[in-house]
Amino acid sequence: MTDYLTVEEDQPQSRTGAIKLHGPQAFEGMRKAGRLAAEILDALVPHVVPGVTTGELDDIVREHTLRGGGIPATLGYRGFTHSCCISINHVVCHGIPGDKKLKEGDIANIDVTVIVDGWHGDTSRMFLIGKAPVKAARLVQNTYECLMLGIEQAKPGNHLGDISHAIQVHAEAQRYSVVRDFCGHGVGQLFHDAPEVVHAGRPGTGPELRPGMFFTIEPMINIGKYAVKMLDDGWTAVTRDRSLSAQFEHSIGITETGCEIFTKSPAGLDCPPYL
Repeated sequence: MTDYLTVEEDQPQSRTGAIKLHGPQAFEGMRKAGRLAAEILDALVPHVVPGVTTGELDDIVREHTLRGGGIPATLGYRGFTHSCCISINHVVCHGIPGDKKLKEGDIANIDVTVIVDGWHGDTSRMFLIGKAPVKAARLVQNTYECLMLGIEQAKPGNHLGDISHAIQVHAEAQRYSVVRDFCGHGVGQLFHDAPEVVHAGRPGTGPELRPGMFFTIEPMINIGKYAVKMLDDGWTAVTRDRSLSAQFEHSIGITETGCEIFTKSPAGLDCPPYL
């Protein structure tokens, strides 16, 4: 049986396993954090080009975060030493920025989480580097569609399984696979909280969606099989068959009538190509 907890926003929060239900003050906090995270991804657009290193992009993320009054949530998180994750081509998630240069035809996911006044804004987008191959661009477009179809199911009375099912059906209709090893999560004053939001499942299953719930939806979709493996660095996950992978992520809050996307791009740059 699912436990729900109506939280007092001025009290310290801890992970108890219960799904937190938030009020208007929390929605305002998430709007500010989500907007900054989205603005940072907007600001990256002219910089994500062939020849740039992932470390240089990480520097831009950190600078924009601090300038915007936020803190990079990943910097120092469980020993992670960077301000974002950058996952290229067959890297599924948690790619570590460094000296690697992006090249023409690559695809890359940039995952940014900022903390503003104690609230976490967590989002990621795909970028096409130069002119991407048709199959890569198609994967990216369909992954974004998976995210948005999942978000369409995020409304009171539905269940997390309705989100999962919508994503899985669309991905598999295109003969893609949905990664099982990683999932979305509750978010708010904690970076990772209940519930877990898996991206493949049956409709009508899982916790019921109630107003005040905050969580991320972040499907990882592969051209090949869904199996992944971890590299020796302990962070980077890659497709086991080295097929291309794509991911988009939004942080959302369930409202009385549907949901609010906290991390939508202010500039309308939610999905490439970013003209």
